[in-house]
Amino acid sequence: MNEVRTQGRLAETFARLRQQPSATGLVTYITAGDPDLERTEGILLALDRAGADVIEVGVPFSDPLADGPVIQRATERALASGTTLPGVLDLVGRLRAELRPPIVIFSYVNPILRLGPEQFADRCRGAGVDGVLVLDLPIEEAGDFRTLLASRGIDTILLLSPTTTDDRLRRAAALGSGFLYAISRLGVTGARETLADGAEEMVRRIRTVSALPIALGFGISKPEHVREVGKWADAAVVGSALVSVIAEAGASSDLNARVEEYVRWLKS
Repeated sequence: MNEVRTQGRLAETFARLRQQPSATGLVTYITAGDPDLERTEGILLALDRAGADVIEVGVPFSDPLADGPVIQRATERALASGTTLPGVLDLVGRLRAELRPPIVIFSYVNPILRLGPEQFADRCRGAGVDGVLVLDLPIEEAGDFRTLLASRGIDTILLLSPTTTDDRLRRAAALGSGFLYAISRLGVTGARETLADGAEEMVRRIRTVSALPIALGFGISKPEHVREVGKWADAAVVGSALVSVIAEAGASSDLNARVEEYVRWLKS
């Protein structure tokens, strides 16, 4: 079993959660730039006020592979508003001192290659980013990127699915840091009424090869989902359901209040 890393805001956050056996962490995902970067700033501050334990900031990309229709539409709105990867990192950098939770940048490979991996890593460090999750970066090809980030004190978050083999689970356990992101079902993102049947088994398999914290996502939209996930994993990830709230309230004056209310409800 790999040794758990003990540095950084992500490690501190999950250590705190593990000291509270009844607490389930909440990882919140938003698409940066939806409806625009100016309003994203208010959304991030609302997530902090509501008690989000980790904030995932999604970088809009024109050809998403695993995002369902809700996040795809959010990405289209973000791109239409002129959002870019450098703009997202600039926003995080401006807000970093005001935000308590760790910040994870969620991206595809293409925008990072376009910016340049070295420049991306440097800008993440300068912005105070705590972790990076690259959705379409295979575990087999993640070693150099992980080294690049680790040299700057940034965690590499790896994604695991129900079809991930035991061998690849072990590789992810050796390469990953901060936490491991387990998806509870195959297919694209999207809120569901119930959690996938294999979610508990997925977490159990990961526990046999890694002591890293586990965040479980895909389909989570209600407090009862968060409570159920807390029986097995360290944190629940909410994405599409939160992005839907933002889509519904995007043009209204109470956008930030709606986001804060929803996240507080999930934490309840």
